[in-house]
Amino acid sequence: MAEKPNSFSIKHWSQDDQPREKLRDKGKAVLSDAELIAIIIGSGNREESAVGLSQRILADVDHKLNALGKLSLKQLMAYKGIGEAKAITISAALELGRRRRLEESEVQAKISSSRSVFDIMQPILGELPHEEFWILYLNNSNKVLKKTQLSKGGITGTLVDVRLVLKTAIEEGAVALILAHNHPSGTLKPSKADKDITQKLKNAALQLDINVLDHLIVTEKSYFSFADEGLL
Repeated sequence: MAEKPNSFSIKHWSQDDQPREKLRDKGKAVLSDAELIAIIIGSGNREESAVGLSQRILADVDHKLNALGKLSLKQLMAYKGIGEAKAITISAALELGRRRRLEESEVQAKISSSRSVFDIMQPILGELPHEEFWILYLNNSNKVLKKTQLSKGGITGTLVDVRLVLKTAIEEGAVALILAHNHPSGTLKPSKADKDITQKLKNAALQLDINVLDHLIVTEKSYFSFADEGLL
């Protein structure tokens, strides 16, 4: 007996319900997140359409694309109808979206407030499962000349090389620095180590007439600014 066609495949839907055709005819902005993901995966399973499966996956992450981007391939493959190839495709698509946000922030890489620092660093740090410490090097117009990762895995477990920071500042012609690191736990309260490294870098930079303008603690959705809170 011939196998019955999978009626949940996009190609078997009515044309009005097909997200590919909807995007073509009406534009990408009118599609829901679930419909866009349905285009990526192409088909669902025997019990639900690609849109239905996409809606269920999104519901499990509270309809947050950032949370969806954090799911591992194994977690995505736990859904019936999502094999390795589809899981990889979803992961790749969301990573492209993250990189697009990063590019957009870099186009406007002039520091005017603590919020502008957050907009630059959140795509880099906001969703990491581990801690990283970064330095932004600025010119006298507060434009970012360079940003570099100083340490990975937590401040307390890493020896911060102040000499390397200042050497890079001199090479780049920087007149100011901004420090930034993330708290994967989501807490915005600075630790003693956070305060100590801020003071250490500030004191060392002043010897070369380089100012430390701020230190941001970054989480997925918010930030803490040492400058805004009067801690510099």
